[in-house]
Amino acid sequence: MLFNSYEFIFFFLPITFYIYFLLNKKGLYSYSRIFLVFSSLFFYSWWNVIYLPLILFSIFFNYIIGTTLSKSHEKNKTGLNKNFTKKSILIFGVFCNLLLLAYFKYTDFFLENFNGIFGSNIPLQHIILPLGISFFTFTQIAFLVDAYKNEVKEYDLVRYMLFVTYFPHLLAGPILHHKEMMPQFKDKLNSYINLENITKGIFIFTIGLFKKVVIADSFASYATNGFDVQEKLNFIEAWLTSLSYTFQLYYDFSGYSDMAIGIALLFNIKLPVNFNSPYKASNVQDFWRRWHMTLSRFLRDYIYIPLGGNKVSEVSIYINLLITFLLAGIWHGAGWTFIFWALLHALAIVCNRIWRRFNIKLNYVISWIITFNFINITWIFFRAKNFDDAIKVLEGLVGLNGLGLETILLEKFLIIGLFLTLLISIFAKNSIELINNFKADFKTVVFLSLLFSISIIFLTRVSEFLYFDF
Repeated sequence: MLFNSYEFIFFFLPITFYIYFLLNKKGLYSYSRIFLVFSSLFFYSWWNVIYLPLILFSIFFNYIIGTTLSKSHEKNKTGLNKNFTKKSILIFGVFCNLLLLAYFKYTDFFLENFNGIFGSNIPLQHIILPLGISFFTFTQIAFLVDAYKNEVKEYDLVRYMLFVTYFPHLLAGPILHHKEMMPQFKDKLNSYINLENITKGIFIFTIGLFKKVVIADSFASYATNGFDVQEKLNFIEAWLTSLSYTFQLYYDFSGYSDMAIGIALLFNIKLPVNFNSPYKASNVQDFWRRWHMTLSRFLRDYIYIPLGGNKVSEVSIYINLLITFLLAGIWHGAGWTFIFWALLHALAIVCNRIWRRFNIKLNYVISWIITFNFINITWIFFRAKNFDDAIKVLEGLVGLNGLGLETILLEKFLIIGLFLTLLISIFAKNSIELINNFKADFKTVVFLSLLFSISIIFLTRVSEFLYFDF
């Protein structure tokens, strides 16, 4: 079920909201949480019920491992069974999670490369990727590590299931920490209707819906045509193609993040901010502080810092950055284009660190132009299905297939749209800034009504969020 669908907006969400708070009003707090878990599992099963046992198995497995870690004897680091150390239990849990993820996400990638290297002909399995598996797997790996560190204070099964399956974040994040969510699920004050949270939730949900169905999906057709259909791109077509995808991805993911935060607020739950105007960044390091912030946090806390972080030699820091970004690329997709995209960003981060060590400063505008164009060009590898498609777009960007000046007249509305979107991305306040200064006055109501009405009209072209593929 999609956030940007009639059945979600007009049926699932209002019905879930009504029954949840009705149960709370009657003092049936445990039943309301069970109902929310059931609703979240129903939401997940709407896409393909065959994968419901998979997420349930993952939840129960990690819950058992987590509780085992919590009951481990801290002094001698032994678990319930003295033949296994606490660390070995953690390693086993993390390994099983990664194995599950690898099977569904990377089996065909491994087989394809194995066939290519050894000349074998092992048939590909064409396994359908379960929605949200990357997100609920990383969420639970973080839970296991936190349990190992004795940072998990509660092990209620229902609340744990709600923590993992909570439908606003289940399919495309944000990646959650157990300690930031469990107190919210436990707090009885959050069990009652809060009009302020409802108005703020509707506000940010509507903005996110507009971003997705009006802005992102409007650029999608041109990006798809340029990457997947046309055999050659002239200079103008290539830039329009790359920029269309750059803004499609931006507003698709930003829209999902806003909608997730808005939906959670309706239930008095505050999700962590996952998107903070990344195209305002003036260097690549700043970009990663703003883009998919909870993934960046996960990679920093559970990979980069354990590798030594910044507390090692400069060369080791560069190696740690390379490893972290390569894992980020692999997480995003099973393909060499994703790995190459990650490698480019790792090298850019390294260059940025070296640049700062020499205390060289660029004018902000020049720095922003370099950063934005780097992001735009590297997104080409992120989007392309293979290197041939990426090279096709890159050849067009440098004008190897002609300028195509006539394209300016043919695509004048697209060019205007891209220019306006660029200005909004750079100069407008983002959703989080807007919600912090939110006032439910007449102008706001009119503004939201207009955005919502336009968005509903555009729902006739329903499309999945791009991050569902990751």
